[in-house]
Amino acid sequence: MNALLKRVWTGLAATLVVSLAAVVVPDHIQIADDGRVHLGAPVSTPSPSSAEPEPEFTSPPLTRDAVDETIRTAIGAAGLDPAQGRPVGAAGADAKRTGWTAVREKSAAQAEMNAVCADLERQGWKSNPNGDSPDASRSYKRGGWYLLVSTRGKTQAPSTTSTMTDSQTYLTLAAFQLNLSDLPLPEITVRIG
Repeated sequence: MNALLKRVWTGLAATLVVSLAAVVVPDHIQIADDGRVHLGAPVSTPSPSSAEPEPEFTSPPLTRDAVDETIRTAIGAAGLDPAQGRPVGAAGADAKRTGWTAVREKSAAQAEMNAVCADLERQGWKSNPNGDSPDASRSYKRGGWYLLVSTRGKTQAPSTTSTMTDSQTYLTLAAFQLNLSDLPLPEITVRIG
């Protein structure tokens, strides 16, 4: 049983790390439809018809408290009570990471995620669509923070300790303040799944 739980948690951790990395450095991480993850600078052939890239969105740096308030506001805009979920990290525990998660019915989770995302955009968060899956996760950036909104949930393997049913999933908002622009990434390809 311990080995199964370890595999489940390892799989969840790997998925979270890859998803967050795709948010943070979208130009260096591509997730293919078949689950393959490619790390490193993309292989591209410049096209003479390609337009100039959009300038990088900048906004004043945000504090963790401001990001926490953004999350609470977006959750409330979706008609949810922030107290029904739980914070991803304890207040003040880590100034560069925060979030919220709750178990939701799959039938409502997509609409709730859409409402959360609409409010984030209303609050000035810029969509960071690289690697996003409109029906499962979306990412945003603002003020040095990256925020992932996800309805991915339930582990692949059955668990005797989980109270989640097959009709439930997690609605998660995870925010990180990262600066990885100075770190060179290796050129490797990984297959997950």
